[in-house]
Order: sequence, then structure tokens, then C-alpha cells
Amino acid sequence: MASEIEAALAATPSDGPTIFDKIINKEIPSTVVFEDDKVLAFRDIAPQAPTHILIIPKVRDGLTGLSKAEERHCEILGRLLYTAKLIAKQEGLDDGFRIVINDGPDGGQSVYHIHVHLIGGRQMNWPPF
Repeated sequence: MASEIEAALAATPSDGPTIFDKIINKEIPSTVVFEDDKVLAFRDIAPQAPTHILIIPKVRDGLTGLSKAEERHCEILGRLLYTAKLIAKQEGLDDGFRIVINDGPDGGQSVYHIHVHLIGGRQMNWPPF
């Protein structure tokens, strides 16, 4: 947990390329579980549950985090959530799952390319941390 906080505090918001852009461009390998023309989904390299998948838009369009969303982003935001539902079914998460979007340093965001965490395969706790 401490390393996640450190990563979030060290991350710098930027419109420059992120590690996710390198994954989209196949410059960095990933375990892809879903891909279409708008969205890419792959397994998290530091999973917090048996199923932990990141779902990202292929084009950022200024959407570095949820707090940067504008009305023009409504379609892709809906697409990210609908894709999460499709992947949850594909992964057999019939008993439920959790969706997380970290935003900003206090929200634990470490990559400034909006992304949805799909987490499942175990009982989730509340509060989450």
C-alpha cells in the first residue's frame, strides 16, 4: 500500500505519453483480455484480487483523469463502464465485482490516462481501504 501511495504522489499530470500509450502501441507487453477500436483492457501487473483488469480508452483526448472529463467524453466514459460489464461476464464474475477510478494524488492515481479498475474474484470489503 505504501508503494501505491508513493507512486501516486510522485506521478506528474501530463499530456505527454504514458505507460498506457506504450501498451496501446504494443511497445510494452501486456496480457490483453479485450480490445476493440475504442478500448483496450489488460491484466494489472500488481493485482489486488484474483481478477484485476485495467480498462483504458485508446485515445486520451485530454481525459487524463475523471476530474478532467467534459461533456464530449460521455460516450467513452460509458464505453469504459459497459466494457467492464462485458469483461466481468467473460471472467465469470457472476457474484459481483468492483469498479474503481482513481483521480489525482489523493485518489491514488499514478498514471494520468483515465483507466477503470475491474476487480473481482473475492469478497470486497467496505470501506475499501
